Amino acid sequence: MGCSVGITNMVMQGKWKFAIIHFLSEGPIRFGELHRALPNIRQGYLTQQLRELEKDGIVHREVYKQVPPKVEYSLTEIGLEFLPVTQAMEEWGKKYIKLLQQTFDEKGE
Repeated sequence: MGCSVGITNMVMQGKWKFAIIHFLSEGPIRFGELHRALPNIRQGYLTQQLRELEKDGIVHREVYKQVPPKVEYSLTEIGLEFLPVTQAMEEWGKKYIKLLQQTFDEKGE
């Protein structure tokens, strides 16, 4: 299987996967709601990213047999276990933004 960091990188590769996981952390969500939450992602690419996350066992896709069809996405148990990683990344990002802002202010730009 190789290096654990490499495996994590392989599974999370993709511009939108962390954002998708962030929104799914709030609970099950329908495709349209997720797409509205991420307005800059193309619909086809969102579908691709969700399929990859589902294949890797991070996301669960629930299809309700009704008319019109209803599909909800949620995090699996292993997906929920990944949330501390995304939370740590969010905290680091906030600190880095502050550092960039300080550097920007010091240079007077």
